[in-house]
Amino acid sequence: MIRLIAERKAVNIEIHDAALEARIQKQLQSTSSSSVEELLVHLLETQEQQDRWLLENRDTINEKVARGIEQLDRGEGIPEDRLDAHLKRLKSQT
Repeated sequence: MIRLIAERKAVNIEIHDAALEARIQKQLQSTSSSSVEELLVHLLETQEQQDRWLLENRDTINEKVARGIEQLDRGEGIPEDRLDAHLKRLKSQT
């Protein structure tokens, strides 16, 4: 069971999934959070940052997806058997 204090009112969250509890414990360690409450604040802030970034970049992302679909429709895609080599080549260029 996880106990949170929110606005001076205790909130109890019961976790019945051992895998989820293990994920929470792993995140506590990897983020160096001192409590579950601190971890939740960190995770919410991270999610909010990602949501803002996606919202701010939605048009660019949609344009790139549309361009990629157009390229595939024209047969300009990379065949699956050559995809790994292509991605490896791109990674080595960075």
